[in-house]
Amino acid sequence: MDFDLLEFEGPLAQRGIGVIAPFDLALERELWRWVPMEVSLHLARTPYEPVPVSMEMAQLVSDSRHLAAATRDVLHVEPEVVAYLCTSGSFVNGVDYERSLTKAICDAGAPDAVTTSGALAEVLHQLDLHRVSVLTPYDGDLTGKLHDFLAELDVHTVSSDHLGLGGGIWKVSYRTIAERILAADHADADAIFVSCTNLPTYDLIEPLESALGKPVLTANQLTMWACLRRMNLPIVGPGKWLREVE
Repeated sequence: MDFDLLEFEGPLAQRGIGVIAPFDLALERELWRWVPMEVSLHLARTPYEPVPVSMEMAQLVSDSRHLAAATRDVLHVEPEVVAYLCTSGSFVNGVDYERSLTKAICDAGAPDAVTTSGALAEVLHQLDLHRVSVLTPYDGDLTGKLHDFLAELDVHTVSSDHLGLGGGIWKVSYRTIAERILAADHADADAIFVSCTNLPTYDLIEPLESALGKPVLTANQLTMWACLRRMNLPIVGPGKWLREVE
């Protein structure tokens, strides 16, 4: 066999993001679309909880002890940052609790940490957004907790809609999500936030931003942006606002 071994240099050096996901996450493929080729995602999951998507589930999957254990599960592959990829779990108990979750992850050994709702707070601040429309797949009670979280950030929810789902969120069609986003929008809103890391949104962002003329912020987009920002890497994927923040 005659070949040049120099042709086999590589593989491409990888930089890692640890991802702590709720046990029911089904959108791993969407996550990978948000990161460049040199980034690897290393997933750990919170323990299974036999309850529907609800206030109770959000509180169960955000137990800091579970996040610390999951962090330790991914540390051996040397991630540069660990993300708690869950919107409801990171907003359900308010802003101070969200901050305590990043501390728990760092205390468990992560070099840096983000949460989905913490990433949302960063973007709202950087873009100076104070009025938003909201779409969630949750019930009314859990959606109300998101409104409370936003209010703590001095952000007013000018309109809101929710799908009322107790499970199977990843199965919702793009058509349904797009229709509900358009219906949830309000003329006074500076942006629209689509909550839940298990709700598929990637291919909707660009056409909806063009139609609405305002930023469309989605959970996985925000989380990956916050991770890559800490790694000094550019994010890939749709969203005009991504090119407007450092």
